[in-house]
Amino acid sequence: MTGSAREPRRPLTRRRVLEVAVDLADRKGLEALSMRKLGEALEVEAMSLYGHVANKDDLLDGMIDAVFTEIDLPSADDGWRAAMRQRALSVRAVLRRHRWAIGLMESRTYPGPATLAHHDAVIGALRAGGFSVPQTAHAFSVLDSYIYGFALQEKGLPFQTADEAAEVAQAMFAQIPVDRYPHFVELATQHALQPGYDYGEEFEFGLDLILDGLERLHRP
Repeated sequence: MTGSAREPRRPLTRRRVLEVAVDLADRKGLEALSMRKLGEALEVEAMSLYGHVANKDDLLDGMIDAVFTEIDLPSADDGWRAAMRQRALSVRAVLRRHRWAIGLMESRTYPGPATLAHHDAVIGALRAGGFSVPQTAHAFSVLDSYIYGFALQEKGLPFQTADEAAEVAQAMFAQIPVDRYPHFVELATQHALQPGYDYGEEFEFGLDLILDGLERLHRP
């Protein structure tokens, strides 16, 4: 084979379709994902995709299931609190890689095997930790509301790093009468704009508050 010969094209499979769809959404956002553009990325006609995904909803189902495969499965062996904490940190880390998935994680009416395995493991870890069935439902709900809500809020922030936060704050302070909003300015200057501040630390603070509350809930 000469150096100019083209490498053989990888076979088109459902797994490859989903991998490329996730990559496209990661790079350009979910709004940029269409069957036509996905076909272009795979170097096939869009119609070829329908042998592997039934429609756009089936594609999204598969993409969300692929995201769930990246989340650490909680283990009852670790104790319920450690399992829930690690699971929450893992979900946040995964959603930072796949921001398009925020808001879709619990929306699928046809969850895939990874999605079901994840939910079953969370429930199992809580039940093994002594939570009743109703308590497990309450714990699962409050944890997911916090995790996904924080991820959504983090996604909407106009900064990613401490330096960017300082730039945003300076631009904001230049446009508003800071003496009129002293508490806002105090919080920004004495906390959020301090050297080394990481907004992610707010996530762990809130998570531990919730876990403390759940510990009191199921304590005999």
